[in-house]
Formats: sequence, structure tokens, C-alpha cells
Amino acid sequence: MKPLPLVLLALLLTGTLHAKSKPPAPKAQTAADLAEGIAPSLVKITQIGREGADGIGSGFIVSEDGLIATNLHVIGEARRLQVEMLDGKTHEVVTIHATDAHRDLALLKINAKGLKPLPLGNSAKVRQGEGVVAMGAPEGLGFSIVQGVLSATRDIDGNAMLQVAIPIEKGNSGGPLLDMKGKVLGLLTLKHTKTDNLGFAMPVNALKELIEKPNPVPMSRWLTIGVLNPKLWKLHLGSQWTQHAGVIRAEYPGDGFGGRALCLSTQKVPGETFEVAAMVKLDDESGAAGLAFCSDGGDKHYGFYPSGGKLRLTRFDGPDVYSWSILADVPSEAYKPGEWNALRVRVEPEKITCFVNGQKAIETDDTGLRGGAVGLCKFRTTVADFRAFRLGADLTEKPIEPEVAAKFREELESHLAATSTRNETLDKLLDNPTAARRIIAEQRKQLEEEAAKLRELDRELHRRAMTKEILAELEKPEPEINLLRCTLLLSRHDNPEIEVGSYLNDFKLMIADLKDDPQIKEGTIPAVKRINRYLFEENGFHGSRGDYESRSNSYMNEVLDDREGLPISLSVLYIELASRLGVQGVFGVPLPGKFMVGFRDSPEGELKLLDVFENGKELSVEQAALMLTDSGEFAEDSLAPATKRDILLRMLRNLLGTTFDETRSIRESLPYLDLVLAIDPKAAAERLTRAQLRQRLGQKAAAREDVSWLIENFPDDGPPELIQQLDRWMQTLREE
Repeated sequence: MKPLPLVLLALLLTGTLHAKSKPPAPKAQTAADLAEGIAPSLVKITQIGREGADGIGSGFIVSEDGLIATNLHVIGEARRLQVEMLDGKTHEVVTIHATDAHRDLALLKINAKGLKPLPLGNSAKVRQGEGVVAMGAPEGLGFSIVQGVLSATRDIDGNAMLQVAIPIEKGNSGGPLLDMKGKVLGLLTLKHTKTDNLGFAMPVNALKELIEKPNPVPMSRWLTIGVLNPKLWKLHLGSQWTQHAGVIRAEYPGDGFGGRALCLSTQKVPGETFEVAAMVKLDDESGAAGLAFCSDGGDKHYGFYPSGGKLRLTRFDGPDVYSWSILADVPSEAYKPGEWNALRVRVEPEKITCFVNGQKAIETDDTGLRGGAVGLCKFRTTVADFRAFRLGADLTEKPIEPEVAAKFREELESHLAATSTRNETLDKLLDNPTAARRIIAEQRKQLEEEAAKLRELDRELHRRAMTKEILAELEKPEPEINLLRCTLLLSRHDNPEIEVGSYLNDFKLMIADLKDDPQIKEGTIPAVKRINRYLFEENGFHGSRGDYESRSNSYMNEVLDDREGLPISLSVLYIELASRLGVQGVFGVPLPGKFMVGFRDSPEGELKLLDVFENGKELSVEQAALMLTDSGEFAEDSLAPATKRDILLRMLRNLLGTTFDETRSIRESLPYLDLVLAIDPKAAAERLTRAQLRQRLGQKAAAREDVSWLIENFPDDGPPELIQQLDRWMQTLREE
């Protein structure tokens, strides 16, 4: 037998060696096997408050150098975080490495090496009925494991989530969901409200996006997020009070009896007679939260609040239950459980009167306490939200002048269908019960239709009011236009509950953080570097990782809340911050396909670009052109500074683009088209689109107005066949 050639022998040996070194494919294991191998990668996460643990959840290791995955709701805000390993060792979290509010995900960083990460699977390839196990620390107890099956993939609030037939308990949140080979498929997130044996997990592929594009926030900065301004509020008896965009939230019981906690305003009471008011919403009506007044700054005060669906007025004369007097506990039809309710108290020397949603609920001549501070109070375990806190001599809603009220009522009556004979018809039919019920049903339907018309009229009135405010702002000289306010008004155009002033106040705090920074005063280039660090390294602002088309990325209030947005919304924040800090030469650049921030260190200096969607990455014009164009060059007008009007129009067109799909009604597009045309009446493309939509909705007269404008403003050198098409269209609208 001839010896094998050396080359062939080498190939065979190499193949043999490769075959021997290739790891075997992972095999399915029992739950017991998995528990033994996975437990060292599990962690327990504890929020540390003044008195110790404020909340507990689960997590797992995703990198050897200390990255921990969990849910965002597990870590809360403004709290130290401690990570406990299987062996009982604890580590302080040093950085919130990444967060995603929409998907309820977070990555934490601890100073540790040589950890055992869990392998991440592919949640896009999961199969219905596949065996899975969940691991965590339920109720803060020791690490545990439970086995089940993957039931389905469901859409929950716009997120594709894994539905599992597994009980998820408090403390399991953030723990891993694994396949039977030990790979992570998701993070346990939600417990089903109707059954204990059903839960949901966020797919692990969403976590991978977070790992690839972090937005790290140092713990020192995280501890200041959402903290109430100590110049405005003083806390007593603990709880966790945070604030976002004008909404104050109280979580966890306070240290007082019954879980009592106080958040007192530093404003001075304006005399012996005064009023205090706020909007309040409870997540659990078995709890209680509302207004505190006549407080000594400690344990003595009055409280007016909903409790158990009723309204209660209480006087607290000390720290314990023996000094607690319930002055009134009454039901009220005006109170709306689970919704925002307006509470107001009027304190006079000899009387206290309490109101809910404008209606008197309680009146007492108790004079046990007077003077002192006012603020908010919370009891038991309910989570309570407060907004629109006010203090003054008289907070009653002023009546509308009779002439104005009569005029508006007449307008509304003419807007609704005539119903003058309805009651007469009903009276004639009351001697026939069957017929009467039919008439009542018909009248109810009619009233519902009228209510729907009034709701639509109210929405339209609000939108037009916002349009008027935006136009008034844009009429100012360019340097005086408050672009941030315009973008917040654009958000409020869709959501009337947004408090624009609160967000502007939050922005003022950002300015205060930087106004005395020496780098800001050194010149444009040092200032740009400092703003980059402030926004993207210290505060975690970042480009959207998930649903890029989501309207949330264009709503400036949500960009500020979630620190996530589109290139243009993040650019608005950047250039407004630079402008208010007096940094020269920073402006918006309307590049095709991606809005960026431009800057020059002098009027004649080289133009540099910042890709704020990528954490302020600096680019030359040539680099950006190669990235965004086929030719490698920009048109000259693409590099000119964008006006504030043009920036707002571009944001509006982004929002308009989110409405043109099969899932949304064409009615949602019209308000954006109306606003675009109010800002830019010469926008022919939007006017053409609006004419088409109006015709489809049967609004023929309105469609004719738009087509008439297009005909009157048709360019002299335009194609004749197009003007002929417009003429035929107008004729069709007249004939219909």
C-alpha cells in the first residue's frame, strides 16, 4: 500500500483535529440540571432607601466584566442599587449602562470581573409549546426555578412579548426565561391579571439591541433623576416622591402610621383665608392620597383625600393612631375612581370647605389647626400621582360672563341636530311601554351622537388653540422664537394633558447645570464637547433603538422623559440648550435622510457635524455625504442652517408619515395636514393630499377650497395637462 501524500495527510489530520475541537451541540437538560448550572449567573437587585430595602427584583449576568440585565421598573429612580450574587456577596451598581422605557429593560454595571454570563438565545426562533424555565427571586426569597411552556407571542402595548404558562411573582421581574438548553429567550416582565399561571417576558433580542447601543448614566447622576427640587418641596415621613414633567409620584408606604407620608410645599400661605388645590390619581382605591394643610412641618396637619372610593377629611394631632380624628367620610358622585380628580380646600378662620371636581363634598367648623404649611399626603401602599398643585387666596374657577356663555351655547346648539320635539314625542308614547322603550333607546343613541360631536368639537377647538399658540411663537424674530416650546405645543396638540410649563422648567434645570461650567465659556468647540458629555454620557440621551417610526420619538415631552428620540428631536434639544447657554455657531442642518447639528468655531470656520442620533459623533461634511448620499455630495441648501419654522415643519412631516399606513384612520392625518398648512400655506403637496382626504371623507366643500387654491396658485410654466386634471377634479366635486 502506497503511503498517503503529505498534503492529504495534513488535511486529514487538520480535519480530525477540528472535529475533535468542535464543541458538541448543547443538549436539552432537565430543570434540575439547568438550575445547578444557571444559579451562579442569577442576581437579586435591591433598591436601597434611607431605611433600607425599598424594592426587590431579579436579574442575570450578561458579561464577565459586570453587566447585569433586568427590568427598568425593578431599579426605579433616585435610589442606590445593590446586586446580590448566589453566594451572598453584594456589589453596588456604579452605572446605569442602558435603559429602554418602552420595553421596560435596563442594563446595570458593577465593578466585578470573572463573572459567569448566561448565553443569549434567539427569541425570533422560539416555537409555540417549547419547554421553558423561569428563574428569579420571588418576594425577595432565595433563588428559585419553575418550569412551563411557551404559549404564544402576543402584542402588548406595541411590544411583541413571549406569553408563558408560568407563574410570575413579585420579585421575579427581570429574571431570565430560558429554553431547555440553558439559553436566555427573554426577561420576565408581566404577570397576567386574571390567572397566576400565566405571564409574559420581553424577548431577549430586544436586550441585544440595548447591549449594542448603550446609553450609560453614572450612578451619581442617576440619583438626581426625578428628585423633587428641595427649594420647592420638603419631605416628611419617608415614602419615595419623584417628579417628571410636572407629575409628582408617591410610591411605597411612608414611615408614619398607616403608611403616612407628607410632601410639603415651601410656598408661604397667603393669609388666614387661603385655598390649596391639586389633581390626584390613585392606582389603588383602597389606599389614600390627597392634600395636606395647616401642617406644623411634622405630624400635625389636616388631610383631605379619597379613600376607599369615598372622600375623607382627617385631623392628625400627632404621630400615632390615638391622635387621629376622622372629621368626615362621605361618598361623592363627583369623584371618579381611577381617574384624575381635582381636589380643592378652602380654609377660613372658622370653617373648612372641601371640593372634588368643582362640587362641594365636605364642610366643617373644626378649628383645631390653623396656619402652617400645605402640600400633599399619601397613605398605605397605593401609588399616587399628583399634578397642577396650586396655593392662593382664591382658586375657584371664575364664571364665564353671561353674554359670552349665551353666545357659545347658541353656537353649540346650532352645531347639534335640532331636537326640539324629542320630549314631546316621548310623552306621547309613555302610555305604551314597549314603544316608550324604543323611543328611549333612540333618544339615547341620539344623545350619544351629540356627545360624540361635542367631543370632536372639543378636540378640534384644542388643536386650533395650539395652532394659534404655535403661530404666535413663530411670528417672533428668529432669535426670539422658543423652538423647544413650539415642539412641546406640538406634543400637546395631540395630548391636552401635557403641561408645557413643567417641561420648560425641567429644561431650565438643565441650563442651570451647565451655565457656570468653564468649558461652556471657553468657546464653541469646548462647549460642544461639554454638551456632548452632558447629554449623552451623563444623562443617557440616545437615538431610538426600537420602533423608529413611533410617534413617541417625535413628541418632545416623551423625548425628555425617556431620553430617547429621532435625530431631529434630539437635535432640537441640543441646539436649544446651546442657544440658552450662549454658545455661538451651533445650528440645525437639514441633511437629506438625517437631521444633524452643525457648528463652527468662527463665522469663517470649517463646518463640522454632530450625529446626535449616535451620541454626538463628530463628522466632516464629506463623511456625512458619503454616509447619506449616492453621489457623495450634498446640495448647497442642505448645509444651510435650518430655520426654526422649517425644523418644526420637518417634525410635523415625520408625524404625518406615521399616520399613512393601514392601521390608522385617515382622520388622524388631517390635523397634521391642517397644522402644516397653517404654518406654511404654500405647501402644495400637503394641500393636494388634504383635498384628497377631505373628498374621501365626504367633506366636499372643504375639498373644493383646497382644489381652488391649487388652481389659483398653479405655476405659469406648469404642465398644461396637470391644470386640466385639477379643473376636471373641481368639476367632479361640484357635481357630487
